[in-house]
Amino acid sequence: MTAPTGCPVAHEPVDVRAEAEAFLRLFHGEHPKTGPVEPRLEQVLAEIDETGTYRHTEGELAFGARVAWRNSARCIGRLYWQSLRVRDMRKVSDAATVAAQCAEHLRSAGNGGRIRPTVTIFAPETPTRPAPRIWNEQLIRYAGYWDAETGAVIGDPRYQEFTEEVTRLGWQPPAQRTRFDVLPLVVETAEDGVTLHELPRAVVHEVELGHPEHNWFAGLGLRWHAVPAISNMRLSIGGVSYPAAPFNGWYMGTEIGARNLADHDRYDLIPEVAERLGLDTSSEQTLWRDQALVELNRAVLHSFARAEVTITDHHTESARFLTHLRKEEDAGRKCPADWSWIVPPMSGALTPVFHRYYDTEQVGPEFVLDEDARLRGTTAAPRAFPEPAVPAAPKLPRIRRLSWFTRRAPVPVP
Repeated sequence: MTAPTGCPVAHEPVDVRAEAEAFLRLFHGEHPKTGPVEPRLEQVLAEIDETGTYRHTEGELAFGARVAWRNSARCIGRLYWQSLRVRDMRKVSDAATVAAQCAEHLRSAGNGGRIRPTVTIFAPETPTRPAPRIWNEQLIRYAGYWDAETGAVIGDPRYQEFTEEVTRLGWQPPAQRTRFDVLPLVVETAEDGVTLHELPRAVVHEVELGHPEHNWFAGLGLRWHAVPAISNMRLSIGGVSYPAAPFNGWYMGTEIGARNLADHDRYDLIPEVAERLGLDTSSEQTLWRDQALVELNRAVLHSFARAEVTITDHHTESARFLTHLRKEEDAGRKCPADWSWIVPPMSGALTPVFHRYYDTEQVGPEFVLDEDARLRGTTAAPRAFPEPAVPAAPKLPRIRRLSWFTRRAPVPVP
């Protein structure tokens, strides 16, 4: 569930009437028991003519979110799209409640380790009121601190700029900085501006990493969070946009072991693991990188299994994706897929998804990564809304520490 790193999709104007009609015909077509589409379509088009937008029913919202996952071209884990839990938070638009419900999302989706695919949908964008934005790429990401003495980053280099900006905005990192300090949640609304919110430790479920054979691996002090909740992609359903709609599945091991911990511009652990394994690194032909990468990924899968936290391996998930593909074809539907994302980042040719072509035409509903949201996710800029022209008094964004026990909110279950 790693968020895409480059997606040049802009938030372009849409024909709301046309998209609403296409979506409603899709919804009624896949739900014959809802009856003919014409009465609902007439109602929606009249609402659009009057207000410029319309409100989805609970059934339409849940279906739209699930189909957006079904249509996610860069996600390999779509077989269980119908099991997505939809939390309807459309009445929520203020920053404090958005942050509190994000914490509830993590608790509920984490489910004690038995991860549940979940989406929380906040207030939509309307002609009269802009919707809230969540800056973070994922609800849980780790800080990256530039160390001038060593000329290196402590933590996740991907979020060095983000860390610097939220620190400038008022976040106080821990006194003892580590490689795995959880960044604050940054919520921006037109009314509240930019606000920072510390996630309660109780909802940040992490797995300490060890190895099934090498005891020294635990001494590396590595860990990773259990719930990969993407939070900066816009959910687009039938001409209605929901810019704040964090969603999660569960991790495929290579997302952590072959990307987050291994990429040169992330934690870059392959050289260290290779050295501890005693591998011959004098030549690329010894394939020392490959050996170290396999052991790092074995450690991830072993550790999640030991902690009883849901995770899947790339071979199993590749086979499941082809099952999903066959089901979609049998249903007469297109299944968009981006080969460069579907093929796992290690042992690609050993997986069945490698040896075929895919339909690349994107269809809706869908999750969209707008360019400004992509930039905010790693650099904490640009702001979504202009600052007041003449502020009453300069002040930093409020840093809220969410109290889990006092701010816990009920969870609607579809």
